[in-house]
Amino acid sequence: MTMLVTGFEPFGGEAVNASWEAVSRLQGDIGDMCVERLLVPTTYAGSIETVIEAIDQLHPVAVVMVGQAGGGAELSIERVAVNCDDAQTPDNAGELHEDIPVVVQGPTAYLATLPVKQIVAGLRSAGFPAAVSNTAGLFVCNHLFYGVLHHIATRSLNTRAGFVHVPLLPGQVADKPGTPSMSLETIVAGLDRVVAILTSNARL
Repeated sequence: MTMLVTGFEPFGGEAVNASWEAVSRLQGDIGDMCVERLLVPTTYAGSIETVIEAIDQLHPVAVVMVGQAGGGAELSIERVAVNCDDAQTPDNAGELHEDIPVVVQGPTAYLATLPVKQIVAGLRSAGFPAAVSNTAGLFVCNHLFYGVLHHIATRSLNTRAGFVHVPLLPGQVADKPGTPSMSLETIVAGLDRVVAILTSNARL
């Protein structure tokens, strides 16, 4: 079995992205579960294409997409991906999407197919701050989340998928007093726990 875990490249002038810094440091394979890591461009045009290419090649049982969320203080397990791009910030290719659909004439929204509440409960029981989130924003994170779920649904793939937002790293908020952060070690350990929860779930 294969699990695909993705993280984003830095954007908005940042030197790092907490999501990829953590994903690139995951423990790796658990038993017969092979954990594949993938760096995703923070662009509307390239993000979905990059991940669905990996899905079609690897045929994973689960896809865990990870992004960073400025202002967040916990591991946020996303429940909903909506068919809308609407951000005031351009992506890394300079593209600005304002109030346009991710997929023209696609469904209004998709729900994550990973066990969202089970993941949150498992994280909390292990001592990690975690919560269900009902908005993944309207930038590239949500764009990718929706696009991957749409690909899986329209092709009837036997793959479950979801999205996790992680807080910024301490170094990213050094000049932003009052902005929450989480240590890289804690984020990595939390994502390792997510992988373990999903691995156990996949064996049921």
